[in-house]
Amino acid sequence: MTDSQNGPVPGPEDRRRLREAASLTRAQLADRVGVTRATIRSWERGRSNPGGPLGEAYARVLAAHAGPSGPATTGQDDTPAARFAVAPPSLATPEGLSADQTFDALYAFCAPALVRQTYLLTGRRELARESVERAFQLAWQRWPEVARDRDPAGWVRAEAYECALSPWHRFRPSHRHPEPPPADPADRALMDVLLKLPPSYRRTLVLYDGVGLDLPETAAETEASTPAAAGRLTRAREAVALSLPELADTALLHRRLTELAARERLRAARPRTVRTVGERRNVFWTRSAIAFTVTIIGATTLTLRTAPTHYEAPIAPAQAVGGVPAPAALGPLSAAEQALRGKLHRSDANGPERVRPVPR
Repeated sequence: MTDSQNGPVPGPEDRRRLREAASLTRAQLADRVGVTRATIRSWERGRSNPGGPLGEAYARVLAAHAGPSGPATTGQDDTPAARFAVAPPSLATPEGLSADQTFDALYAFCAPALVRQTYLLTGRRELARESVERAFQLAWQRWPEVARDRDPAGWVRAEAYECALSPWHRFRPSHRHPEPPPADPADRALMDVLLKLPPSYRRTLVLYDGVGLDLPETAAETEASTPAAAGRLTRAREAVALSLPELADTALLHRRLTELAARERLRAARPRTVRTVGERRNVFWTRSAIAFTVTIIGATTLTLRTAPTHYEAPIAPAQAVGGVPAPAALGPLSAAEQALRGKLHRSDANGPERVRPVPR
């Protein structure tokens, strides 16, 4: 590792954290050191190590923002950029370290900053917390897969953003009323501009100018091509600059996004709580799936038992019958009928005599 007058170059796990703590994008750091942004990305991922004069310049820039004690690998950095940035630890499981411990380590490093990032996407504090917790619950369900991923923090971030930007939230009763806006008028103006952007533009802007991803990484995370991501970023910046001309400077925009998110004291739940809720959710849905399957099997069995075993021809539809004579109209009474009518009129109207048979 290259040494300089300010000390050795920090390890790969600290390089990105120090850059974000200094509110520098990769492009800005690359300009100061005199290299390309791809080189900075390679150094931060540990694919290569800086050496020679470039390594010394890189170490000087990082040391200038590391503070008097140099890069700290333990403890909490309370600067706005550190509260906003996501700098996850390595998830290579050492001997004796359980899955719970590696999950808790990722959660402790990523969740606080990720809640603040998600707040920029939604403008809702509770939704930001809920989305991040839901993303980590999904990560815990697929933990073997997530732990082996080359960027577990990016995996969780993508899930949190997808959950936060879901259009179904508009139908929830709790989202019919807006939450209180930021107290600072400048923060409130910036949040209003962000929320007026289309969700895809807003997400691209937060990832590139807020989190500090480069354009290919932003395109990959938003599932877009690099030219499409560049176009969204350009139009989002133009919309922000149109409403807030002072934010046409990208460095100032990055700092304002960082400060806006850092001023909100948003706290995520404890990792154990997230894991417990996720496990209970898994149990609930597993039991629901079993109950649904049993219901389908029972309904199918009942249908098979009650279904007819032979073919029954359907009843033919009714048809009109012809050749029936029309009913005849009543004509004049015959002599016998007139005699019977007279006899009935002369007989008693009541009593058994009327119905008693008369012998002939």
